[in-house]
Amino acid sequence: MKRSAGLLLHRPSAQGREVLLGHMGGPFYARRDAGAWTIPKGEYEPDESPWAAARREFEEELGLPPPDGEAVALGEVRQTNGKIVTAWAIEADLDPATIAPGTFRMEWPPRSGRLQEFPELDRVAWFGVEHARAVIVTAQAAFLDRLAEHSP
Repeated sequence: MKRSAGLLLHRPSAQGREVLLGHMGGPFYARRDAGAWTIPKGEYEPDESPWAAARREFEEELGLPPPDGEAVALGEVRQTNGKIVTAWAIEADLDPATIAPGTFRMEWPPRSGRLQEFPELDRVAWFGVEHARAVIVTAQAAFLDRLAEHSP
């Protein structure tokens, strides 16, 4: 069973709480909005702690060190693909224009023999919680509910 871990950054705004999400890169998500946004996260092996993986993956996916601050455990969710995702929330600000996303390679188009490189996250943005709920990977919406339990 695959496992991922990530960090959900959040900040107060005049309109209420906002969360930072990344739009998944690559051709499968290029024209999608709903269900194509995720917390910055990534897979880890059993010998790595989920917390260490969440911090490592944040840096790999955004090209920035993870922020300092109090981390609030948001628990786990199981996505429809069976992957278990563990997340922590940290109140912090980040300018999306400063990211330098990591990349991945895949054969594209399928069965073409051509390898292409794509960004892990092709863009990052701040969303109000309700708007985030409309675009985030369905199972990850539970993290938004859990964040609300811990935020003013």
